[in-house]
Amino acid sequence: MRLSLRFLLPLALVLAGLAYAVIPLVDTLTLKWFIRDLEIRSELIGRMIESPLVDILASESKPKLLSYFNRIIQDERLYAVGYCDRDGKLVYKTVTYPDSIPCDGVNTPNAGETTLLRLPQGAVHVAAVGIEGNGRIWGRLMLVHDMSWIERRSSDTKWYLFYLFAVIGGVISLVTVLVAHLSWRGWVAGVRAMLRGEGLIALIGDPKIGDPEPDADLHPVAQDLRALIHDLEADKRMRDESQLSWTPATLKTILHDHLAGDEVLIVSNREPYIHYWQDQQIEVQVPASGVVTALEPVMRACSGVWIAHGSGNADREVVDTRSHVRVPPDHPEYEIRRVWMSPEEESGYYYGFANEGLWPLCHLAHVRPVFRSSDWQHYKDINERFALAIIEEAKTDNPVVLVQDYHLALVPKMVRDHLPHATIITFWHIPWPNPERYAICPWYKEILEGLLGSSILGFHTRFHGSNFIETVDRSLETRIDRDSSTISYQGKLTAVNHYPISIAWPEQQRSLWPPVSECKTRIRTMNTLSRTHRVGVGVERLDYTKGILERFLAIERLLELQPEWIGRFSFIQIAAPSRSKIEEYQQLSRNVLASAERINARFGCEGYRPVHVLIEHHDPQEVSIYYRGADFCIVSSLHDGMNLVAKEFVAARDDEQGVLILSQFTGAATELPEALLINPYNIDQCAAAMHLALTMPPVEQRARMRSMRGIVQEFNVYRWAGRMLMDAARMRQRARIVRQTGARDMRTITGGQA
Repeated sequence: MRLSLRFLLPLALVLAGLAYAVIPLVDTLTLKWFIRDLEIRSELIGRMIESPLVDILASESKPKLLSYFNRIIQDERLYAVGYCDRDGKLVYKTVTYPDSIPCDGVNTPNAGETTLLRLPQGAVHVAAVGIEGNGRIWGRLMLVHDMSWIERRSSDTKWYLFYLFAVIGGVISLVTVLVAHLSWRGWVAGVRAMLRGEGLIALIGDPKIGDPEPDADLHPVAQDLRALIHDLEADKRMRDESQLSWTPATLKTILHDHLAGDEVLIVSNREPYIHYWQDQQIEVQVPASGVVTALEPVMRACSGVWIAHGSGNADREVVDTRSHVRVPPDHPEYEIRRVWMSPEEESGYYYGFANEGLWPLCHLAHVRPVFRSSDWQHYKDINERFALAIIEEAKTDNPVVLVQDYHLALVPKMVRDHLPHATIITFWHIPWPNPERYAICPWYKEILEGLLGSSILGFHTRFHGSNFIETVDRSLETRIDRDSSTISYQGKLTAVNHYPISIAWPEQQRSLWPPVSECKTRIRTMNTLSRTHRVGVGVERLDYTKGILERFLAIERLLELQPEWIGRFSFIQIAAPSRSKIEEYQQLSRNVLASAERINARFGCEGYRPVHVLIEHHDPQEVSIYYRGADFCIVSSLHDGMNLVAKEFVAARDDEQGVLILSQFTGAATELPEALLINPYNIDQCAAAMHLALTMPPVEQRARMRSMRGIVQEFNVYRWAGRMLMDAARMRQRARIVRQTGARDMRTITGGQA
């Protein structure tokens, strides 16, 4: 006992001195950490709201700006917000903004700087974030954070440390007494066993040697722990996504935070910029494509390479010796690598196998797919050409590769064979049929194997993903985990996820739109209709999957059942020419014109046509005028992966009027249930929906449109791209863990990726 006291008294003195020295140091370090977090948080807030703030400042609407600031300070830690102009004058502020914080408190106009102040209500952290946009410097955003919570946490930390040292003293004292009564060798052996963590290994299994045979009764406990971790990760992901405001800046943040330093390559049949000759000069065209809209911010953020078919007649004139061209032309930020093909190859690969074979195979539109061995050979050759371009462009052995659509189904496996560590995200933009229909394709196994080279395979809807999994289960020897929607084939895992594509919310374009009243007048004038004439509109490519002929039959039935609309209602069909080299599309064009002429001959008269058909290309600005000026828009697709026309119409109606009639066979129908959902084959139902749309009260129109606009705005195209990139980042992190630890239980590590 005397020996023990000899140890305990000096030990107590040492611990007391250590606590006296450590607690203030920890308090100081904790304060610095919190301040650094507030600085990062302030900078992130400034960057996230910079674009909408610039728009509001440009409009010079003080009530709108103050309302925006008041929404921002709903954050319990953000105490006040102010805005200083370039001259250092405090122009706008919330009511909570202290008068004692002037604009000249921070002297750097273009970069963020922070200050700590002590006010009567407590300590605050002041950050000034420079606001830039539209080519100019606007001023600084003053963000004032309440630091009272930091002081509370600091006080709690001091007490926790005091208790910790007390417990440590008690434990060490107890150990010291025990050492006096235990053999030195036995005690050391016990400590070494604990340090090796043998108890933990027995519970969860050593990742280097697999699950142990002893303590098999604990295996269910380990499985429950893994399931719990999976659920927690899924819950965290959902919370993270719901808190993000999805913009091009968000995509850049994801790349910076989760894929920093990683190489990103995009491959698609369509290129984001097309060069063509116009009056002996080379012009640049940006195709109207949701995919281009979504993925361009990714390229701009990472300065990657976009690999695509060089389809413009001046594309070869602007590339370098490696078939590269820097884009955008006015401010180059990334490169396009163009892949070339002869007219014969394009005919077999694109018009033949892709659009006479796979397109009708995957769409239930009652058009027979055509499969030719020569087309298949061209399809394989072009897919190999795209894959080789990816391999040549890859500067590392583990790039992130985004493969787009059914034109390139064989590319994932070809790339995987050469770059086994690459993260390959393939998105299939059209429906996936059931296994029986898919088996019509003579080369269905090769296509499945090609797609299973993907790390992540995306579809618009969960139903299409389930069809793919069922098809693989029927066709190949694989291991399928239906809970996590993962497929293991030849030692490689593929996560099958659904990512509903959308559009970019037109916040910037709204300033270019004419007022709705002007749009109504303009489309009626262009089509020689009276000012009070009711108008319906349809917008799509001239394609047999869009249900245009069925739509015309419904218009004819409407005029039969409701003759009061004769002379008072017309329908305008905008149909962009598409794949006109294919006979099926040529026949469709003839049938559409013949059907319109028949209806006009039956119900029309001098100066009045019930159906107007415009088979020509319209730029997005022209189409938006039709969206805004029509009484309803009908989307009667016989089968569609998503259909973005429905979402474009909703986004264009900022007056919250107009009615969307939507086919139940589109992916958009699951997201927009407030539309009038129809079966396009039920002609009477479609006619009744048109009559309902023409007679719907403005109050009901507003309620339906407001709900749909909220969905389209929140679930926009940047969220579509961002979710895929976030899943890829998680998958890459787990792959690094596998390589570092040598873990053999791949299901445990990758089970939460989907």
